This record gives sequence, C-alpha cells and structure tokens, in this order.
Amino acid sequence: MVVDTATGREVGTAVWNYEHGTEGVILSRDPNLARQHPADYVKGTEVSLRKALANARRRVREFGPEQVIGIDTTGSTPLPVDARGRPLAFQKKFSKNPDAMAWLWKDHTGVAEAEEITRLAASIRPQYLVACGGVYSSEWFFSKILHCIRTNPGVAQHAALWVEIADWIPAMLTATETPESITLGICAAGHKAMYNEEWGGYPDREFLGQLHPTLAELRERMKFKPRTVRHAVGGLTREWARRTGLQEGTPVAVGAFDAHLGAIGAGISEGALVKIIGTSTCDIAIAPDDRKLPAIPGLCGIVRGSVLPGYYGLEAGQSAVGDIFNWFVSYIRPDGKKGTHALLAAAAAKLKPGESGLLALDWNNGNRTILVDQRLTGLLVGQTLYTTPAEIYRALVEATAFGALAIIQRFEEYGVTIERVINCGGIAEKNPFVMQIYADVTGRPMMLSRSAQTCALGSAIAGAVAAGKRAGGYDDFSEAQRAMTGLKTRVFTPDPSAYAVYKELYQVYRTLHDAFGTSQWQGSLSHVMKQLIEIRNRTRSRLS
Repeated sequence: MVVDTATGREVGTAVWNYEHGTEGVILSRDPNLARQHPADYVKGTEVSLRKALANARRRVREFGPEQVIGIDTTGSTPLPVDARGRPLAFQKKFSKNPDAMAWLWKDHTGVAEAEEITRLAASIRPQYLVACGGVYSSEWFFSKILHCIRTNPGVAQHAALWVEIADWIPAMLTATETPESITLGICAAGHKAMYNEEWGGYPDREFLGQLHPTLAELRERMKFKPRTVRHAVGGLTREWARRTGLQEGTPVAVGAFDAHLGAIGAGISEGALVKIIGTSTCDIAIAPDDRKLPAIPGLCGIVRGSVLPGYYGLEAGQSAVGDIFNWFVSYIRPDGKKGTHALLAAAAAKLKPGESGLLALDWNNGNRTILVDQRLTGLLVGQTLYTTPAEIYRALVEATAFGALAIIQRFEEYGVTIERVINCGGIAEKNPFVMQIYADVTGRPMMLSRSAQTCALGSAIAGAVAAGKRAGGYDDFSEAQRAMTGLKTRVFTPDPSAYAVYKELYQVYRTLHDAFGTSQWQGSLSHVMKQLIEIRNRTRSRLS
C-alpha cells in the first residue's frame, strides 16, 4: 500500500496471492502443521510493490517513488537461515522440506515443547512467565525451534539462526540478513521470544541449555539489542530498487507484527483496545511505561516499546475467528458449495439472541487468551434435528464475541481500563453482522478504523517516522497518527434487549469455558442444555 503521509490517504494498493501450498500455507496430515515457503515472501514483495506503485501513478499524477516503506507480518513465524542469513529452503536439499520453511504463527506442532518450556520456567525462571501471561505458547518462537530440534535435527543443525519474517523481510530489502548485521524488532523478540532487558535480553544460556544443548548454542549467536519501529534497519539496496521501482537508499523501518502496527494505524492511544479481526484476532492495548503494571495471566506479553515508544504494548487474542467461519462454509459446506458467508450472515441476522438454543466454544484452533492452551478444541451444544445452518453460523459468531468479552474482562480485572474498542481487519471491514453481535455481546460500541488496510497503514506510519520530517515524514508517532489515521462515521451500538440476553448466555459460555478449559473448575454441567432450552423457549415466545 502507498500512503500519502500528509493525510493518510491510500493512493495505491496491490495484493499478490502466495503460490505455494493451500491458499499460501503448506499443510500436512498433521492438523497442527502450518508453514509458508519463503520464496513467496521474495516474489510477493517484488510483485506487490511494483503493482502498488503503478496503481499510485495511475491515480495521482504528481506521484513519484520517493516514498518510505515499513513491513508488517504475522507472528510468531520464525524462519531457519544459514550463516549468510539465507533461508534454508532456498537450498536444493531443503527446498521441499516444510521444516526448513517459515513456521507460520498457527503452526501448533510444538505443543509439548511449549509445555516443557513453561514447566522449566516455572521451576527456575518464573520471571520469564510473568512477562508472557504465565504460559509459554506453541505459537511462539522457542517452542517451534525446540520441536524442530527434536524432530528434524538435520534442519536444526544447519540453521545458523532462526529469524522472524517480520525481521527477515526488512533485512532482505537492505542486505543486512547475516547474523552479524541483522536488526531485530522488539515486537517479535519481546512478545514471542521472552526478550527483556531486565534479565539481559533473551532467556539465558543455562535455561535454554536445559531444554536442549542446541538452544544454548543458538543463544550464543543471539546477542541482539532489538529496536522499536521508529528506527530504520537501513536503506533499500540497488538490487531491490531495480526490482521494485523504489529509490535506492529508501529507509526501511524496523519490522513488527501486523496487529501491533495495525494498532498504530487505528490511532491507538491509552484507554483504547484495538481489535484486528481476521482469520484470528489480535487485541492490542497500551499503557505508559513509567507505570507499574501487574502481571496479567493469559496475555501474550507485556513488552516495552512493542507498539509505540514510551508505552508498554499489551497483546491478547483469539487463535481462530474468521478461520472458524471459513471452516463451516468451506469444509462443512452447509449448502453444498463454497461462498455462502453473505447468505448465512443474512439468514443469521434474522434470528434473535438465544432463539437457536445453541452455544459454541471458539477454540477450533486452540485458545490463545486467556487460557493459552492449543490443545483445546471447538464445541457446539444444543443442536436438535431442526437446527439450521444459519443458526449454527450465528452461534459460531456469538462464540467468538464471547471470547472477545472474556479478553476485555481480563484486561479490566487487572487495572487496564478499556474505554473504547476500535476494530479493523477484513471481517470488521466487510461483515456488519459480526460487528453488531460484538457490540450486543460486549455491551460496548464497536468503532471502525477508517482504513481498509489498517496494518499496512501502520507500517506506512512507521516508515514515515523512520524517515523523519526532513524526508516528508514525521519526528514522532503522535504527530503521524493525528495526520494519517481516523475512524469511520459508522458505529455499531449495543441493542439493550440483545445485550440482556447475551449477559445470560455469557454466563453459560463461562461455565463451559471454565469446565473444559481449566483444571480448577468444580461443578456440574447438567443444567447447561436445559438452560439453553429455557432461553430459547422464552425468546421464541416473545416472537410469536
């Protein structure tokens, strides 16, 4: 995306679909495996930049390539690289080996390793867990590397380093890929790799060595001091200037994750919760870093500078949201074919809260927050011989909204006030039915970011700040956000009658949540189905 730094107006966009795998993802019979081929990052960068610049030239007569750029990616998505910083998958012997590719954020093959890391940290380094919500996740950096070490030592032994793609792509563009020259971002290092300056950076050699000697050796090469997104990693190389049409030397900002830059692009400030809603959901809040924050169980980390300099970045999220809806439409195929989101949403919107008698758990890809347990799975309760596809679709949407409310309550439970909720991402942009249910379930207005590509806008803001005012950018993020971000006029406000029913349903959801998700829960589930029937009958009686 090409952005006018004076106003935030999006003047050029382009999309390139990854060529490898299924819709860009390398899959296997193991449902926990999800990889991406780094060749797609290289070709995608070149093609999408060229197309976006061409699009901008067609739309803005005075446009030239004197632009700044920033990078955002999903994460944690670590990539094994050789001593030159080149992906192992670029070598012939590893070209078709998924373990030599990028381990996508939703790869959960390291569940056992994550549990091992959590146990060891609880035993000898409890401070490591305090900073990441109390549990280390299989979605994160070291659990994936440890799983590779255990299951494919050939790949692990050839990896001089593992690099998040949020860091590798900026390095690729600036020819700083080698372990000696690469600049890492604090966003990935802090939230996914337990980096914290209070204990000297990454987890220490002794801790990692108890997990595996190869991790201890890797730690010796991880002598980095990660930077915030206000810095540049370097200038665009001559080769990449030729390949993209940008100017050589164009500053490339430090990389970060899509959610954290999306929060910047949504205009995040203290008191706001930014929800980036797509295949999964990331929830981002900030708090001044001169304030003492408590450890918040279940969060994906509290990291200084991971969103904005001068603030802690607080990350939470749900491992599947849009993926759940896509599963129902694409795999279950209730009408026998794909492409029924709009039809299902229209039919589901005609139903009232509680009318279906259904209740679901939103754990089809595990639970990221607040339970941090990827071995949890989805659940649907209350179906009868008359249950319709639209009723199921609505129950799945409601489940993700209940999960979102659990996250908001966890923030506020520990003193982080949520005064407003700003939504962005594909679902927020395209599906008003989902947004209305989120408002009705949470009892809070749902605001929308003005940008349809808020994460890319945040990247552009980072690029503008990294370039500085003299280059047509900005000296600080607050000034850049005032100029470049905004909200849409449409706000989804809660319906009081719907909210009242959802308050009752949410209590049933929390019963299932705690019963299936925690070992501490004690009680009975015998009332759940009958309570859902009671709510269903009461709702239907009002409609007749």
